[in-house]
Amino acid sequence: MAKIEPFEKHTGQYENWFVKNIYAYQSEVRAIKEILPDFKDGIEIGIGSGKFAQPLGIKFGVEPSYKMRKIAESKGIKVVDSVAEKLPFRNGSFDLVLMVTTLCFLDDVKKAFSEVYRILKPGGFFINGFVDRNSKIGKIYQKNKQKSVFYRVAIFFTTDKVINLLKEAGFKRFEFRQTIFNTLDKINGIEEIRKGYGEGSFVVVRAQKL
Repeated sequence: MAKIEPFEKHTGQYENWFVKNIYAYQSEVRAIKEILPDFKDGIEIGIGSGKFAQPLGIKFGVEPSYKMRKIAESKGIKVVDSVAEKLPFRNGSFDLVLMVTTLCFLDDVKKAFSEVYRILKPGGFFINGFVDRNSKIGKIYQKNKQKSVFYRVAIFFTTDKVINLLKEAGFKRFEFRQTIFNTLDKINGIEEIRKGYGEGSFVVVRAQKL
């Protein structure tokens, strides 16, 4: 069952996070942009209110939360009501699939990654941005899970675990970017973007369907 209740009840709080943490948000967008390939048919799974799809030029998304969906649609994005584990698209429909901070809310990651692989065209890319479980912010989120209306239902993953799950789904040719090297309260400008993973709290993995 999709974990949409926090996003339905606390829509304003979700939106305010991006205002309060504007530099962290901008850093995350930049990290994704660094390894964003040229694409024609792109889709974001768990598009939320379109905070990432819009600046990245993605016009199509999937989102089970009604309130989030409506905000994204107000930005000119076409959004389908569905979940990552059961995508209502034909095989090979897209050349890019994006997922940002959605991973920790999935009911079945293996099934979701399998679905992403299925709807991608051969040669297509899957870009996944998430908070690493072992990072500074990942540890803080886990420690304070029960205090957060959003993360109390979340399950965080290490980057190595995500890589293994992607490999199981059939993905190859991995590339990485990382950012957010400080805790959120200490960020006062756009954070550096580095290759690899293991230092930054926000990790972007790009994998390809060959």
